[in-house]
Amino acid sequence: MSDLSHEHLRSTFAAQSLFEDKTWQLSPEAWPLSTEQVAQLEAIGVACLKFHQALENLYLRSAAGKNLLRNKPLLAPWVADYLDRGKPAHLIAHARDPKNRGTFPTVLRPDLLLTDEGFVMTELDSVPGGIGLTAFLNRLYTAGDPAAPILGAGDAMIKNFHASLAALRPGERNPLIVLVVSDEAATYRPEMHWLAYQLQLLGHRVFCLKPEDIFPLENALFFSADGNPEKIDVIYRFFELFDLANIRTEKFIFESWAAGEVALAPPMRPFQEEKLALALFHHHLLADYWAEALGGRTLKLLRALIPPSWIMDPAPLPPGAILDAPHAAGRPLSEWRDLANATQKERDLIIKISGYHETAWGARSVILGSDCSREEWQNGLDQAIALAPTNLHILQTFKKPRRLEHRLYREASGTGVPPVGSPGTGEAFIARITAGRLRLCPYYFVVAGQPRLSGALATFCPPDKKIIHGMTDAALLPCRMV
Repeated sequence: MSDLSHEHLRSTFAAQSLFEDKTWQLSPEAWPLSTEQVAQLEAIGVACLKFHQALENLYLRSAAGKNLLRNKPLLAPWVADYLDRGKPAHLIAHARDPKNRGTFPTVLRPDLLLTDEGFVMTELDSVPGGIGLTAFLNRLYTAGDPAAPILGAGDAMIKNFHASLAALRPGERNPLIVLVVSDEAATYRPEMHWLAYQLQLLGHRVFCLKPEDIFPLENALFFSADGNPEKIDVIYRFFELFDLANIRTEKFIFESWAAGEVALAPPMRPFQEEKLALALFHHHLLADYWAEALGGRTLKLLRALIPPSWIMDPAPLPPGAILDAPHAAGRPLSEWRDLANATQKERDLIIKISGYHETAWGARSVILGSDCSREEWQNGLDQAIALAPTNLHILQTFKKPRRLEHRLYREASGTGVPPVGSPGTGEAFIARITAGRLRLCPYYFVVAGQPRLSGALATFCPPDKKIIHGMTDAALLPCRMV
């Protein structure tokens, strides 16, 4: 494959406002994926959509007090209680509204770690950043070896993103779509502006707005285009549901949706955005439900993908009862506080908030027990227990990403390199094989009920980093098929 020079990469990023205030490491080539790995990603996309479909059925039947299985009794009202906990009544009612039945996120992005056992899915994000970034990187790295094409070449990210939203208004030949980015998510606004502009160049009516740019006329929603009111057909909300209270136009959005005047993506259904759904998948009382709802192949794949996870519910147990949970100091737990006694080896566990909270973005609430002090671990447990009445946390087995190698640009005189976005040193750069660990984020856009794999963002971090996310010393790369 033809290498991209350091100078070309740096100047390209510097000229693009999409990357304002963002820094990362540079590589001359995209991340390689084998044919087998790409086939796995295709299967993972199908499984993620089926998981969402099964989760919706589980939630609605739980909320209605209905039996979960076809041929034997299984009631689980506690599932809806968990998923609704801490949510306002009007949002719960909206999630259960019959008009919302069968509505799912139009964008699915699992966070995958490549371990010695294969891919592991730590989260399933339905309001992901990085769509514009990945689309831009796909374009940038497309020039090269035609025998190793970029995954998502031909602007698949851009075109399928639009197709997934336009499909929500099938009666409109060219629906007007607005990408609404809240102040909480403002760091992603440049890439949403870029994405909207790229779609405008293709002849589509797509605009990036702030929530306050929207206004109602009768039951519909509009925005001002050069002083003229333009009716909105589809809203793509780029904000988390906990942020709704800060959205001044929230009331108008709900009213317009109820009147059938606007489609919303992703749906404003909080149960679809809770990390504890992954723990419900492993809950022993729901094993028969998942087996019946998913079928053998999807069930087997998700069991391999989703690491063992537990809901940290501090409800008291009867004397003599134990938690379905990991052990601490070799003993079973009678309450979650007992995890404070876990050894360093036993603390290969992650605590993170389930959702509907300002710390649910990125890795802000993540605590890795084996990578923190005993005091920090204790504080994490105390926080999870204290917030449980409104914001549940989950405990997840930590699966260590395998050690891999990839070429990154380094200063010719040493191993250091200033990341893109930082001042240059004037030194020459050479590509050197560098060790690290990988997080892979494939993007699927749901069109006509099918997930379309349209690209993947590889985050390649130094090997000493336990929690992988977009950091200054990581490389952000598109993927190529080899």
